[in-house]
Amino acid sequence: MTDESDEKLNTIEKVGAALVEQLTRVVDHGVGPLAGSRTYAEARAASYGDPERAIRRIINETTVMAGTAGFVTSLGGFITLPVTLPAHITGQAILNARAVAAIAHLRGWDLRDEVVRQAILITIAGGSPNAMLAGFGVKVTRKLAETAIQRLPIEVLRSINKKVGFMLVAKYGTKRSVVTLTKLVPGIGGVVGGTVDATFTRVVARVAKKAFPPLGSDDNVKYAGVQ
Repeated sequence: MTDESDEKLNTIEKVGAALVEQLTRVVDHGVGPLAGSRTYAEARAASYGDPERAIRRIINETTVMAGTAGFVTSLGGFITLPVTLPAHITGQAILNARAVAAIAHLRGWDLRDEVVRQAILITIAGGSPNAMLAGFGVKVTRKLAETAIQRLPIEVLRSINKKVGFMLVAKYGTKRSVVTLTKLVPGIGGVVGGTVDATFTRVVARVAKKAFPPLGSDDNVKYAGVQ
């Protein structure tokens, strides 16, 4: 690669790492007017009683907010990145992050667990957690007790975060702000460009419902299809 290509890749890596850090913070603590995922999920569960009804409400609310340009743009202003992305793009990522983690929480997944947190980030990027985590040698069962005792080596965590960072930029970035990743990173999939709207939020929500099945029944089934 040329020096220019190397510089662009370094920029993408920095932006991706910042997105991973910021979205993790959104899940844990919220941002701006939005509460963190646990607080949000538990408030909806208290209102609707049944977790699945609460999840449907979360998806509907998030989809509406994702389609509201002014609201989404205001959220994007709370994220600081090495390269400025349009506020409505980062706002979409914030909304999707909170919703995915809320779905996982309502279905019994521990948001503090390292593997679960990685799966949430992959889902936010529109990826399939089972396939990607398996590629790093991670096997996750649906038993929370088993999942919680699994600790990933720091090198594995860094590798996963780096790839997730690239995926997030590919999904939420624009040509104007970064580059077309497919030309620089083989296999990353998709061209950077265009806006992510309510339709993508629906897609991410469907992936989240599949990736985080309800715990408690048939706990021996492997997580999200990982065999």
